[in-house]
Amino acid sequence: SVPGTKVELTVSCRNLLDMDTFSKSDPVVVLFVQGSGSSEWKEFGRTEVIDNTLNPDFVRKFVLDYYFEEKQNLRFDVAVFGAQDFLGQAFVALGEVIGAQRGRLERPLTGVPGKRCGTILLLAEELSNCRDIITMQLCANKLDKKDFFGKSDPFLVFYRSNEDGTFTICHKTEVVKNTLNPVWQPFTIPVRALCNGDYDRTVKIDVYDWDRDGSHDFIGEFATSYRELSRAQSQFTVYEVLNPRKKCKKKKYVNSGTVTLLSFSVESEFTFVDYIRGGTQLNFTVAIDFTASNGLPSQPTSLHYVSPYQLSAYALALKAVGEVIQDYDSDKLFPAYGFGAKVPPDGKISHQFPLNNNAENPSCCGIEGVLESYLQSLRTVQLYGPTNFAPVINQVAGTAAQVTDGSQYHVLLIITDGVISDMLQTKEAIVTASALPMSIIIVGVGPAEFEAMEELDGDEVRLSSRGRFAERDIVQFVPFRDYVDDSGNQVLSMARLAKDVLAEIPEQLLSYMKTRDIKPHRADPE
Repeated sequence: SVPGTKVELTVSCRNLLDMDTFSKSDPVVVLFVQGSGSSEWKEFGRTEVIDNTLNPDFVRKFVLDYYFEEKQNLRFDVAVFGAQDFLGQAFVALGEVIGAQRGRLERPLTGVPGKRCGTILLLAEELSNCRDIITMQLCANKLDKKDFFGKSDPFLVFYRSNEDGTFTICHKTEVVKNTLNPVWQPFTIPVRALCNGDYDRTVKIDVYDWDRDGSHDFIGEFATSYRELSRAQSQFTVYEVLNPRKKCKKKKYVNSGTVTLLSFSVESEFTFVDYIRGGTQLNFTVAIDFTASNGLPSQPTSLHYVSPYQLSAYALALKAVGEVIQDYDSDKLFPAYGFGAKVPPDGKISHQFPLNNNAENPSCCGIEGVLESYLQSLRTVQLYGPTNFAPVINQVAGTAAQVTDGSQYHVLLIITDGVISDMLQTKEAIVTASALPMSIIIVGVGPAEFEAMEELDGDEVRLSSRGRFAERDIVQFVPFRDYVDDSGNQVLSMARLAKDVLAEIPEQLLSYMKTRDIKPHRADPE
């Protein structure tokens, strides 16, 4: 996700335990976070204390950096200020709050034996007003003539003011040659760049006359602010261009010309969070490679070998990616398929058999359900071949094609040993799927060279099939072996795997919405 997506959490509690004999409790909430891949809790911050209430709405908010691709665990402890009375706690992943309807999540508080501790309410809001993009156009009239032979060659320089009173350049217009009445081209600039989201902060604009040798002559300056500029949506705003030196010297000095704001408009750049909060559901489907090249599951050398001591590479990859993505999938039902095996009762080869053996409803309950069905299938099917990706890609694409209004987005996770047999059909399937609301993640397990997978990933060269190019890049490939560290710290390497695999999903979802001009549903404030 975009680094620096900041999310503000607002905390309230309802029906807290009453510890005070004479008045109600004075609660405070302390937030603890876990470092990436570590299980240790560190205090992140605390709310203010609110006196004498069991239903506090705290004013002090927690501002957290949010990363879609990581599971960011949070722990909220509620206590009575001063008296170290513990009123309960709640554990939640930041993704669950954002993925909750309208970014609101209510959780029971637990931890005081035999008591009902009430609930904690969390509201997540992405810090906004800084994703807007401004488009504006300006012209000038009767600017001072600076050139000896012709008229001036004017251009504008925009500066935003900083907290400490200094100015930072943030935009330069093009030069309009030989005129004292230039009309500049419209240009766009993020609100962030112009005023860092502070609508009343000074924006300074200098007018210069361009000189070939770089010693541009200063014509004059004027100041404004985002708020003032934005009023121009209803009327032209005219600014006087003043040159302080001339003003001091000449008694009759009026100005060095005027600049008129011809148009000003603002558009929001939508983010991944906007769509999730607007109700877009991520639907997660799993497909697992059951071809003979993986080795017999009963043999320790097999990539599917189930040891009593540790999960196979397939199970680890499935868990790592699934546990992050399931926070965004409200029903937690995941269709799961196998491909490349002979399936009972008649030993037919199948490239999309349901792991739970239920063709009517291939969905498993949660990631644990998928793991269970996967282990069950290993015992009943015969690993065979060939390795065909296209059938399962086309299957998910068929589902994705049914709802294209942006309310559903599909993510297909394919775990494979990478020896692909239907490369041409797979490329065709991906090119077709690239016009649909879906992404494909491929995790390659085992020692193979994964050149074919790299080609499908399309990061270097846009994928094409029979002269048709993929509309967007929808495939992300990672080799599992890059994430197995020698120290055996699986937690850390699996968190890294999930991170790298999921990092492209927000952008891929946005690129679909953008090309279809789908705006997120506004979560109505209550």
